[in-house]
Parts: sequence; structure tokens; C-alpha cells
Amino acid sequence: MFNYRLVFQFLGLLLLIEGICIWLCIPVSMFFHDHELVPLGISGCISVGTGGTVLLMNRKATKSMSARDGFLIVAIGWVMFSLFGCLPFILSGEIPSFTDAYFETISGFTTTGASILGQVEMLPHGLLFWRSLTQWLGGMGIIVMSLAILPLLGVGGMQLFVAEVPGPVPDKLHPRIKETAKRLWAIYIIFTIVEILLLWMGDMELFDAICHSFSTMATGGYSTRTASIAHWDSPFIHYVITVFMFLAGTNFTLSYFAMHRRFDKVWRNEEFRYYVGILAGFTLLLSVILFVTESGSGEESFRLAIFQVVSIVTTTGFVTYDYLTWIPLVGIIIFMMMFFGGSAGSTGGGIKILRIVLLLKNSASELKRLIHPHAVIPVRFNKNAVTPDVLNNVFAFISFYIITLVIGVIVMAAMGYDLGTSFGSVAATLGNIGPGIGLVGPIENYAHIPGFGKWFLSFLMLIGRLELFTVLILFSPGFWKK
Repeated sequence: MFNYRLVFQFLGLLLLIEGICIWLCIPVSMFFHDHELVPLGISGCISVGTGGTVLLMNRKATKSMSARDGFLIVAIGWVMFSLFGCLPFILSGEIPSFTDAYFETISGFTTTGASILGQVEMLPHGLLFWRSLTQWLGGMGIIVMSLAILPLLGVGGMQLFVAEVPGPVPDKLHPRIKETAKRLWAIYIIFTIVEILLLWMGDMELFDAICHSFSTMATGGYSTRTASIAHWDSPFIHYVITVFMFLAGTNFTLSYFAMHRRFDKVWRNEEFRYYVGILAGFTLLLSVILFVTESGSGEESFRLAIFQVVSIVTTTGFVTYDYLTWIPLVGIIIFMMMFFGGSAGSTGGGIKILRIVLLLKNSASELKRLIHPHAVIPVRFNKNAVTPDVLNNVFAFISFYIITLVIGVIVMAAMGYDLGTSFGSVAATLGNIGPGIGLVGPIENYAHIPGFGKWFLSFLMLIGRLELFTVLILFSPGFWKK
């Protein structure tokens, strides 16, 4: 039923890659004369040693992968990556608690950005770099990364691609899945490099520019400063990050078309037009509210509004201001935006614009069917009729999302948290946003959450990043039956 040897072979490969990535932090630590060389070195050795051993023990695995194998590899792979990825924090003693270290790490890999750190600047540069790198690796996806680097040990990888890449229907840029993965990572790297250079030009130190570019393109939100982007009182830096958050929340297939000057395909994409319209609408609304109530200039109100709108909708989670100090109406609007998410095929979390649009379109069609019961009224997207399978997938996803949200709020409330904090923490972790409302607002952190709560929210981060089905299917009895 399951090709366990192939599953372990691939998991060993992932650990090898992770160990090498941990070692990449050593030069950073050496440059800044940190004292974290040994913890980083040992952590990398443990990952590489374990991965290499598992890989060699299963080197004779048959090259046949089923969809079940794909789901198993992706779900276990993300948990395992976070498990070994928290070693640098534990061995260095900077985050001695295993629960806290795992929470911080899985928050990084899932690009959530929820942190337990009170003073981020206290971390050594090597660990700050690893913290940001976890988000960059998780943004495009650790499975997609491995598909781009290696030919999957001779195995076709569509099952893995479908299980990890967000969206109802994954977009392929090439008939061969490895070539699609390479193109996606090439776009990702190009955008990251361009943002690093622009932030560096804007008087942000190179180290900070690299770390924030990693977090921006991953829509992750980890910052090297406790005050997040508010630390830099620079309109140029704010606008640069806003632009790249927008790009990170856009379907990377459209970015590929734009790079090849096929702008007509970009604008004809219906989801992209809705994405732009939603951002523009919320920005205009928030700009007017801030201009009227906060007595700021027009430019400042617009900048604060567009930054926070793009940050929340794309689920990045950067902040330039404590939005909970604005009038209560703004807090309600911010909370509403947490459920949109970026485009399908982006690094953003949340429900995704595509699903919301399809839900609204089908609801409108259903009203028409009530008036004209014998009419055939298909749901169309990008001028094509949407198949019932895709619509069923969308309805099932949104139903599971709402059910999970409600259960999560009940669990957090049962631990004694108020309704605002319960909703805020669950919405922010399930949607991979990071900052929420209540006691987990933009200037707060998750350190006060008890151990059970942190593990529960870590689980929400994981299922949110892998779009619910990839993880929840493992809890289905039918998944394990022959």
C-alpha cells in the first residue's frame, strides 16, 4: 500500500538539505563574531548525519510513488523539518524550552511569523539569519525546493507538488514537474535579490535587508527588530516592502508571464483583478478612516493604510504601527482581512482570493437557478466553466476552515483567554499571518500562551500552510486502509 522505503528515502534527502542550510548560517555567525558556531555546526551535523543514514538505508527503494506516499512525505517532512530546525535555538541556549523552540521554528517554516521572543535583537546574528532563512525556505516550499535541486531520485513528483503547493488547482509552467519547480524558485530568488538591493539602497543595513527580504518574499513577517518595520521611519523602505509583499501574494505563474512581457495574460487573469481590487478597496477605506481620525497627512495615512492592508491580506504580518490603537472599526476591518489570503500559487496563506471568488460566484448562480430552475447556469472563471470537482473542493476547504476556526476558538477560550484573543490567535495561526488581535496583537507575542496552547497553535500553523487536506487526510481511517 505505502512505499515506506521511498518515503524514508525522501525524508532523508530533506534532512540532508536542511543540515546544509543550517551550515550556511555559520559564515554569518563568524562574520559578526557570534559565539554560536558550535551549536550551528552540531545542529547541521545531526541533520546531515541522520538524513544521510536514512537515505543510505533506503537507497534501494522502488521508484513508484502513489498519491498517499506524497501526502505522507509532505506532512511528515514539514514536521520533521521543524523538529530538526529548532536544534540551533535549543543547543545555543537562546530558546532552552523545546516547546518554545519548536513553536518559533514551525512558525518560521510555515511562514506564520508568530513569535515567543520578547526582544528579537537579543538573538545572535547567526540565529537571526537561520530564523529568517526558515521562512524563506518554507515560503516556496521545502518539497518544491527539493524537486528543483534534485530529480527526485528518479521518481515523478506531481503527487508531492499537488500536496504542498497552495490553491485548488496547482499551476504548472512546464510539462515536467522538476522544470516547473526550477522556474518557481528562479522567480523567487530574483525577486529576493532585487528587494535586498533596494532595501540596502534605502539605508537598511545589508544583514537586515537580507533577512527582511527573506521574510517578505515568503510572506512570513519575521523581523530582526522587535518593532518590526516600524523600526525604520523611512517611506522608501515601507513602500519597497509593500511592493514585494504584493508580488509575493500574487500567483507566481503570473510573475513568470510578466517577466516574459506577456502582460495581457496577467491582466486577463480574473483572480489577479479581484486581488488588486480588494487591496485597493481596503486601502482606500483605511486611508480615509486614518486621515479623518488620526490627524495625519494624506501621504502618511495612505502609507500606513496600504502597508497594513497588503501585509494582512497577503498574510505577511509586518507592521509599521500598532493598529489596535486606532479606532475599533479599524480592528474589525483588520480582522476581516485575515481571512482573504493571497492568490492561489503564491506564498501567502489564508483561504485564498480564488476560493472566495468561486464561492461568491456559485452563490450568485444558485440565486439565478432558484429563479430559473431549468436553466443551465455554469460558474465561470477566466471565461471557462469551473468543473464540479473544483467547486466541491472549494466548498469542502472553506467548510473545514470554518469548522477548524470555531474549534480553535473554543479550545483557546477553554484555556481562559478572552474572545478577542481566542479569535485573534486562531485566525492568525491558521491563516499563517502572525500578529492577530487581543493579547497577540502587533506589539505583543505568544510567549504567554501555555505549553498546550503553543502545540495546538503549532498544529494550526501546519494545517494552514498545507491547506488543511494534506494533513487532515492522515487522520482519515480510509487513508491507512489497503
